[in-house]
Amino acid sequence: MGASSSLILSPESSDGSTHPSKLKLGDIPESCIALVLSYLDPPEICKLARLNRSFRAASSADFIWEDKLPVNYRSLVDGYLINNNNNNNNRSGCCSKLGKSEIYSRLTKPVRFDDGNKEFWLDKRTGGMCLSISSMAMNITGIDDRRYWNIIPTNESRFRTIAYLHQIWWLEVGGDIEFRFPAGTYSLLFKLRLGRFTKTSNRQLSNHVHGWDIKPAQFQLSTPEGQHAVSKCFLEKNGIWEYHHVGDFMVDDSSVPTNVKYSLTQIDCTHTKGGLSVDSVLICPSNLVKDFKALL
Repeated sequence: MGASSSLILSPESSDGSTHPSKLKLGDIPESCIALVLSYLDPPEICKLARLNRSFRAASSADFIWEDKLPVNYRSLVDGYLINNNNNNNNRSGCCSKLGKSEIYSRLTKPVRFDDGNKEFWLDKRTGGMCLSISSMAMNITGIDDRRYWNIIPTNESRFRTIAYLHQIWWLEVGGDIEFRFPAGTYSLLFKLRLGRFTKTSNRQLSNHVHGWDIKPAQFQLSTPEGQHAVSKCFLEKNGIWEYHHVGDFMVDDSSVPTNVKYSLTQIDCTHTKGGLSVDSVLICPSNLVKDFKALL
């Protein structure tokens, strides 16, 4: 009781009386604050860090962010962040000298690689690894023939370009990615749209959309370990971007790269098909699929 009282009572005044002393948030030891913050999600930590100096200092404790970073974050820092800084002649920002909170912050921003055609980032809320692949990094049959395909600049894509199909008999879009994903279950999705907008206005061009209601498009993914997924669907909605879920795959070992092959095909040559915009492929933790679909 005496120890407790000493915390809330001030020393005696000249007249011998005592007065309660009000505790403030800034009086809480930083180690206690940091321990509490370690149980919160990153957005909650960042919000509380704005309360005062003590919370801000406590929020940068390395042990808080160590558990929120992917287990292979050092390879991501060494392989991508530091290399990007060195390529930009910005060695002063070497991430190996940064605290864990700063590393987490940098990894939640898109990190480009492969000539800027691929990027990865951590989901700010969960720390889950997400990766996006531009259509420019895919193998597309007939992409060099402007009778079939055009590469169109647009602000609608995070990569600022999309591949637009005018008309073709044999549709084949595919590629592969090799990346050190943290252990977990991931989903792969194609971001597609029927129709496109003109460069000079927001007018929708849908009169060239045809052939997608005759036979379904087929999506596939596979890994060298034998994981395989196939899905089929008719492309029906004009004028809106959609994520088409191809399938899921599991990663058990984050210390070695995982190779994933993916494809979109419609190779029934009895009819042509056209009016398709191909933006990108998204790979994300399976529990985030609904969140990404809700953003479109």
